[in-house]
Amino acid sequence: MTIELLQQVRLLDPIAMVDQVVDVVIADGVILAIASQIGDIQIGSQTGESPPDVQIYDSPGLVLGSGLVDLYSHSGEPGFEERETLESLSQAAIAGGFTRLNILPDTEPAIDNPAAVTWFRQNSKLSCWGALTLHANGQHMTELSELAQSGVVGFADGQPIANLVLIRRLLEYLQPLNKPIALWACDRSLVGNGVIREGVESVRFGLPGDPAMSETTALSALLECVEEIGTPIHLMRISTARSVELIRAAKARGLPITASVTWMHLLLNTKAIEHYDPNLRLEPPLGNQSDQVALLQAVREGVIDAIAIDHSPYTYEEKTVAFSEAPPGAIGLELALPLLWQTLVETQQWSALELWRSLSVRPAACLGQTMSAIAVNQPAELVLFDPQLEWTVNRESLKSRSLNTPWLGKPLIGRVIRTWCP
Repeated sequence: MTIELLQQVRLLDPIAMVDQVVDVVIADGVILAIASQIGDIQIGSQTGESPPDVQIYDSPGLVLGSGLVDLYSHSGEPGFEERETLESLSQAAIAGGFTRLNILPDTEPAIDNPAAVTWFRQNSKLSCWGALTLHANGQHMTELSELAQSGVVGFADGQPIANLVLIRRLLEYLQPLNKPIALWACDRSLVGNGVIREGVESVRFGLPGDPAMSETTALSALLECVEEIGTPIHLMRISTARSVELIRAAKARGLPITASVTWMHLLLNTKAIEHYDPNLRLEPPLGNQSDQVALLQAVREGVIDAIAIDHSPYTYEEKTVAFSEAPPGAIGLELALPLLWQTLVETQQWSALELWRSLSVRPAACLGQTMSAIAVNQPAELVLFDPQLEWTVNRESLKSRSLNTPWLGKPLIGRVIRTWCP
């Protein structure tokens, strides 16, 4: 038996809404005792057998919380193993505190048939979305029923679908399957060659702007489809203040929708692009300052349900180009929690429970999944986080194979030091 004793750790349970300092005992991946119960546990051997292996964490200042859940991220494998393998992706998730990771189907080949799902499940313990359309290119519907039976977490392309007739048919056919459906509201024709959110900074930096209406017009169309058909959907990658208001109004009307924003859109806005770092070339692009403020408030209020990571690995060669030519995306699994904690919790803008809830319980709810409260005799799906640990982001400190992050080479405060996965 392996026993882990965490002394005077700060327990964050966003389900029971508990934030308190306790002692916790974990034995072979199961929570054995919390707080005053520890005095009743005999850690030594009572039967003449070999004593258990005991690891003691002297934990003042450490945070123990529910495992984090990422709604959607990208894998390099299959097709682009030089960016990320399923193994390195799993290690990066654990290093970042994520006990549940859900991979988008836009791999090469795409996860658009049961055989691809079977291969994925045989080669990793991660969950995956099934593609809505063949090759995840928004043209022809996949065999939805067969994919549903193969064990996908839900349906998404990870890319916008322009054809509203196709979206209507998808929502009609998927309704009885009772699986999550994630859609990205984006009108590519309005994006044009835009690489930064349109506004003062787009003019100042001399970069082609992507207007907010490229998101909001597509979002309005999706909301109309949901209102007409009634099939629940999840809205990915919300990035503008106007989108927040549309979602707020839709929820007030009772539409069955949930929504998420990526972590970098909460931390940064277009002003960060002044140095033209290609690692800040994202899709959707970072919002203007008013967008960032609205997104932060929307997550706190529950208008936007969850924070997603949208981990998107690229090689050094792919990202080391001019800003406008860089492929959109950045890694984030190992960086999101410490940066969000330092920016929001340490500054007392958010409570610790508010942040943890947005990264764990709420993403799970968007997937139709449940998480258990942290309690005795429950499997340990937990994260031990040191909010004061200092480290530097570099190849040696990251588990991800890719290094496409604007924080590369910079010191960070806060790091996950242990993750328990059931």
